[in-house]
Amino acid sequence: RFAPAPVQERLSCMARRNSIYVAANIGDKKLCNSSDPSCPSDGRYQYNTDVVFDPEGKLVARYHKYNLFRGETQFNYPKEPEVVTFETPFGKFGIFTCFDILFHEPAVVLVSKLQVDTVLFPTAWMNVLPFLTAVEFHSAWAMGMGVNLLSANTHNIGMAMTGDGLFTPEGPATYHYNSETEKGQLLIAELSAQPRLSPTYPPAVNWSLYATSIEKFPGGNDTFSGAVRRDNFTFSDLRHNDGNYTVCQGDLCCHLVYRMSNQSKDEVYVLGAFDGLHGSLIKYHWQICTLLKCKSTDLNTCGKPVEAAQTKFEMFSLSGTFGTNYVFPEVLYSGVQLAPGEFEVLRDGRLKSKHRTSKPLLTATLFGRLYEKDLPHPLRTSR
Repeated sequence: RFAPAPVQERLSCMARRNSIYVAANIGDKKLCNSSDPSCPSDGRYQYNTDVVFDPEGKLVARYHKYNLFRGETQFNYPKEPEVVTFETPFGKFGIFTCFDILFHEPAVVLVSKLQVDTVLFPTAWMNVLPFLTAVEFHSAWAMGMGVNLLSANTHNIGMAMTGDGLFTPEGPATYHYNSETEKGQLLIAELSAQPRLSPTYPPAVNWSLYATSIEKFPGGNDTFSGAVRRDNFTFSDLRHNDGNYTVCQGDLCCHLVYRMSNQSKDEVYVLGAFDGLHGSLIKYHWQICTLLKCKSTDLNTCGKPVEAAQTKFEMFSLSGTFGTNYVFPEVLYSGVQLAPGEFEVLRDGRLKSKHRTSKPLLTATLFGRLYEKDLPHPLRTSR
């Protein structure tokens, strides 16, 4: 837009010389009219931008981030949400950035309406246990939406940013998570170019079918409140090595059947439910059913971040009365490790272990998004 553009020139040449596609996150400025009351003093809007160059070095996609995180005060909001796709010999691609993944526009529109096969996802993701570590949620999103998600995260352990992966509808093809050092890793995997046509593509799921068909299990009245960050969950502690439990909050009831194989006397697990708005400034609606390990035997620590566990499970089956079809299944092992191939989602909405967990369990979660209940964005203004 504003020549010279040495960064974009280098990206274009990199793509052409190596006959590859190159995607990058950069800044992009656009002239605006001084009569526009929102026009910055220098006469240019600045956007958080993704660009994609094809193997000939041609710019084939430019996307301006629509859902800015609270700290991105240097950037402007586009007038309208952009839905950017491009065709390749190996499928139809879409692209968006970081915080966008949690919202209907552009994320759901790209997948559900425009039927992309793969999403490119540059991000600067701050890991937040127990549900929002990068590899945990991004893998779950790919499974819940039924697309490939290629996630490239900033690696900055001082800001708790780590976790990249090549994720598919069946689970992670490969991923990297390192919160101890600044060492990165090149990720390479072979993915299905059109996953919807794959014989292993997961069938459609009715996320509330099983949970709404059964009577409440015992334990629904023996509950307590606990916070996961600012969200007030309803919890029930699992007092036995096996059992059936129900916990309800709002319109959501969460059901759990489980059997532990070697519960540590120093560890406590709970079943939790949350149905409400999340966020201090930008408020969006979550429905969450979770089996999670507390930080200590003190129930007041349930919901606090914890990275290590000792208890394994012979089996677990988690379900909920979700009011949305957008539900993302997460299983996280001790050491913030994923569990590829060790759990399945049944067509009736149950998140179920296939066999005994191979590693101690941190969380098993069904993370739902009710986009239609989100509050209007307080900062985004029309121009």
